[in-house]
Amino acid sequence: MNLQLEEKIFTGTFKQDILEGLHLTPKKLSSKYFYDKIGDRLFQSIMEMPEYYLTKCELDIFQNKTAELAQFLVHDTEPFDLIELGAGDALKSSYLLDYLVKNNKDFTYMPIDISGHILEVLRDNLGQKIPELKIECLEGEYFEMLKKATALSSRKKVVLFLGSNIGNMEMQEAQDFCTALRNNLSEGDIVLMGFDLKKNPKIILDAYNDKAGLTAAFNLNLLTRINRELGADFSLENFQHYQNYNPETGACRSYLISLCDQQVTVEGEAISFKENEWIDMEISQKFSEDDIRDMTQSAGFNVIGEIKDAKNWFVDSVLQVQ
Repeated sequence: MNLQLEEKIFTGTFKQDILEGLHLTPKKLSSKYFYDKIGDRLFQSIMEMPEYYLTKCELDIFQNKTAELAQFLVHDTEPFDLIELGAGDALKSSYLLDYLVKNNKDFTYMPIDISGHILEVLRDNLGQKIPELKIECLEGEYFEMLKKATALSSRKKVVLFLGSNIGNMEMQEAQDFCTALRNNLSEGDIVLMGFDLKKNPKIILDAYNDKAGLTAAFNLNLLTRINRELGADFSLENFQHYQNYNPETGACRSYLISLCDQQVTVEGEAISFKENEWIDMEISQKFSEDDIRDMTQSAGFNVIGEIKDAKNWFVDSVLQVQ
């Protein structure tokens, strides 16, 4: 699905997006709605699983190569805004923030997240860990809040887009996202973007198909949220989480499969499911180094640095707006 279509479908209210997604063929729900309070806690648990290597790999970079990261991002004493898209709990970026504060860099941290709850937690935690940090939390969609950040300050922008969040998009959508991101920045601005690299398929599949069932619970929780907020009557036992990975394309996909013919009511609307019909829940795209360079350069960025974890499973690419 391309970015224009995704934006057309998934930029309304929660109710509008859910109903429109369930009327698509095939049905699709946006993974951005996974993150209510329960979803936030489940994802925290997922990140702690031994199988889930992504957080550990990027954390390795931020813990052990902090000075190298800072050197790429900050070249002089010019004040700047450090904007993090989808900040979450800032587990990784907190190492960079602490380093920059201790080295007397003049910047304001602007975390952007769709979850107001996680931003509240973030502000409290960082206030305790790095009390000198200047922070401006922005709750909402990426580009809407990026425009707000630009309106708040004309300083140079350094944007963090970590955790391979770019992988939650189809390849064309990711390309369009990079182009839109570049168009919201100015020449010389910097983006640090995390990419999960293609690797042994079993390692990838195990990370999203964990034995404890946390990823399944994370997906199914969206149905619980729809029940709670939209008065729906999904029976979770009638749906099964299914995961697959295609090593050729690099696409790792999550689905919820209907286990029977059934009808679900959402906001008074009847939604029919056939047995074995699926809901497209999420993609977690993996990239080759050629994929990364081709996509970012065609969007208008220069790749000025690449920092990998110790296993070479993950890369944070440093991109500069041309």
